[in-house]
Order: sequence, then structure tokens, then C-alpha cells
Amino acid sequence: MQQARQYGITNSEVFRQAETAAPQTAAKTLYITVSSDKGLCGGIHSSLTKATKRLSTEEEEQNASFGLVVIGDKSKGALGRAMADKMVLSFNQIGKDVPTFTEAQTVADQIFGNDIEFDRVEIVYNKFVSMISYEPATVTVYSEDIFKQSPKFSAYEIEDDVLTNLKEFALANAIYWALVEGHACEVLSFNS
Repeated sequence: MQQARQYGITNSEVFRQAETAAPQTAAKTLYITVSSDKGLCGGIHSSLTKATKRLSTEEEEQNASFGLVVIGDKSKGALGRAMADKMVLSFNQIGKDVPTFTEAQTVADQIFGNDIEFDRVEIVYNKFVSMISYEPATVTVYSEDIFKQSPKFSAYEIEDDVLTNLKEFALANAIYWALVEGHACEVLSFNS
């Protein structure tokens, strides 16, 4: 988890240093809720569902467009009842054991392969706080176009094909970070 967190923080730092921000109007957000298929830790799943609903309600109040991807059967069930019309993809059997980067890359590949459009991705996951505590959190990944429009993008000497690779890696990396943090929270909650 610590290694994935370091990669994730570095990933986010690239966007922060470029002063990347989603446009204020007509932004298309994709929410990815990272849960699991297990049902032994109900509070973990319900906190993610509530956080996703709260964030999406804020989007709807601003008349912004959004889509939903759900990883894990537990959150899929609850969010599928509440937001079935917004769900564009769902996954199960991801992170069944200790999550791998390959699983995260598979999710990212499916998002890009299905041509799901977004200006930014908000990944909703359980952040490990301590051996007895976790909290819902989000990590943001921006689209290639939004990154190019960043005020300090010109400080990066990135060719278009490299930028496409960065976009794909950034999303997979952030999903991996969310998967391992959520897995750590679930293992500790189940064992405590």
C-alpha cells in the first residue's frame, strides 16, 4: 500500500504542478467507485456508496454531465439501484486477492476502449488512515485535453504519443492506488 500510495501521490503531483483544473462549465466527470465483491465489511461499502451519491448530487445541482464506473459487486448493487442510468461500466472479481497493477490497467483499458468521454475522473475509494480507521476519499485524474490546457503545461516537453501513454498510465496508476488502499482497509476492518 505504501508503494502504491507514493506512485499515486507522484501521479497527482504532475497535475498539481501543471496547475491542471477541470473547466468550470460543461465538465464531463467520470466517477469510479472502488469497492469489492466481499460482503463482510458492510460499512466500507456503504461509506463509498454514500460518498459517490453525495458527489454526484453536487454534479447534478450544477447541471454537469457525469458517468459512473463501479468496481465491486457490493457498491454496484446499491449504486445500480440509485443511478442505473449513469452507470457505464462495472467490474467484479477485481482485487479478489491482493490487487495488482494489471487489474487496474484492465479497468483503464476498458474505459478507453469503450470511448467513455470525460474531462476528469474522480476515483472514490476508502483511504487507509490507521489500523482502526479509514475514510472515503477521492483522487482526480484529468483528460489529455484538460492537461494540455493547463497554465504550466508548456513546462513539460511532452510529445503527443507520450502524452497519450501518460494519460493511460495516470488513470491505471490512480485506480491501482485506490484498489490497494481499499483492500488494506477491508482486511483490517475484517480482522479487527
